[in-house]
Amino acid sequence: MSGLEIDNISMRFDLVNGTSVQALKDVTLTLKPGELMSVLGPSGCGKTTLLNIVAGFLAPTGGQIMLNGRVVRGPDAERGMVFQQGALFEWMDVRQNVGFGPSMKNMPKAEKAGIVDHLLDVVGLQGFKDKAVYELSGGMQQRVALARCLANDPDVILMDEPLGALDALTREKMQSLVLKLWKETGKTIILITHSVEEALLLGERLIVMAPRPGRIHKEYRLPFAEMGVDADLREVKKHPEYTSTREEILNMIWNMEEEIMGRSEDAS
Repeated sequence: MSGLEIDNISMRFDLVNGTSVQALKDVTLTLKPGELMSVLGPSGCGKTTLLNIVAGFLAPTGGQIMLNGRVVRGPDAERGMVFQQGALFEWMDVRQNVGFGPSMKNMPKAEKAGIVDHLLDVVGLQGFKDKAVYELSGGMQQRVALARCLANDPDVILMDEPLGALDALTREKMQSLVLKLWKETGKTIILITHSVEEALLLGERLIVMAPRPGRIHKEYRLPFAEMGVDADLREVKKHPEYTSTREEILNMIWNMEEEIMGRSEDAS
């Protein structure tokens, strides 16, 4: 079966004092190739833990991840990761960073150069390919990180708060770029974010998770990502359904946070 299957995933962390934390419990999802899903929820709901399990960085204590019919047992180039900070190689220039994956595959130089040049064109950095990473702004560094991820041609792109550290204007430009890349490449994308607005804009599917233990609380199917491919994102935000859904989710997460605070006060 093609696509990504998250099958009954649970994750328990055993602590040194003999206690344990149930970070995730019975999370089940199926993503078809080319779907764009955002994941939202209060702090401690297991969003990043789930992403790390899909990436193969963590082994779940229950359930399994399958991609294209094969069980995920560790990191692999078929699943690319983009972190909140670019995690770029400071000693390499932009071109070398983007070409790192193809170099590890011993790809012929001419083929690698063609891929790198194409991706730098796609992310708007062709004029910066010989620059050192530290010479770039935060937004430019995240563009390099996206291009480096795409250079490996993964089936699934995993994004952990990739735009969280950017200023508002740069973040909006990067949101538009993510939508453009999604539509042009046909990649499956899972994006973790704390921003309700960003989750609405960058998720044709939006998952709201509840904490303790982390689980799926509600799923939305939304039109805004498709709308945003060819429209100004500020205009998309004016859509009545966008506004009403944003308020519904904000209230949902607010109530979860209040419940968490109540538990903490009871425990004390």
